[in-house]
Amino acid sequence: MANMITSLRFMLLFLLVAMIYLAPAAWRLLDPLLLILIISLDGLDGYVARRRGESSLFGSVYDIAVDRIVESTLWIVLADVGLVPLWVALLVIARGVLVDSIRGQAATRGVGAFEMMRSPLGRFLVAGRFMRGLYGTVKAVAFAWILLFQPVAELWPGWWGAWGEAVQAITAVLVYAAVAMCLLRGAPVVIEFYLAEGQPRRMRATR
Repeated sequence: MANMITSLRFMLLFLLVAMIYLAPAAWRLLDPLLLILIISLDGLDGYVARRRGESSLFGSVYDIAVDRIVESTLWIVLADVGLVPLWVALLVIARGVLVDSIRGQAATRGVGAFEMMRSPLGRFLVAGRFMRGLYGTVKAVAFAWILLFQPVAELWPGWWGAWGEAVQAITAVLVYAAVAMCLLRGAPVVIEFYLAEGQPRRMRATR
């Protein structure tokens, strides 16, 4: 059941993308609600997995993979339609590829993405519920805010002319906050992996 919810979230993402590109401006006012549904399902699949005893390494990897696809796709689409700078999408994707490659190495040893964190600070930033929830909230607010105002300039040009600069300033703050938290939560994964695996091992003397 939990994996089915994750799959539903994946399919709804592409409905949202279609809405952003193809829907009339008035319909695009529904985009923030669709985004909230996608994000809510992210919390629901984990809850269902715990309640039904369906937690597994596959479920953990699948959930994180869909999280990454949702996040990367939205940044790419928003950059493509000119609502966020392109460098934001590139930076987030580069961070995601690096972190997920490291987590993939851990998964081959049967270690989950959050279980691989060893230091207290790493567990707090990466695996802790508070930071995961805070990062998810910051991203959700940033995406919802941007999507909410995407059709406004077309629907109400007078209002946008008066308030557009203020909206764009708030957008910049939210985007920078999301990027900062993305890097903050990714850094411990890279650092701990390097400290554990990246140091050259001394060869034993054979004589």
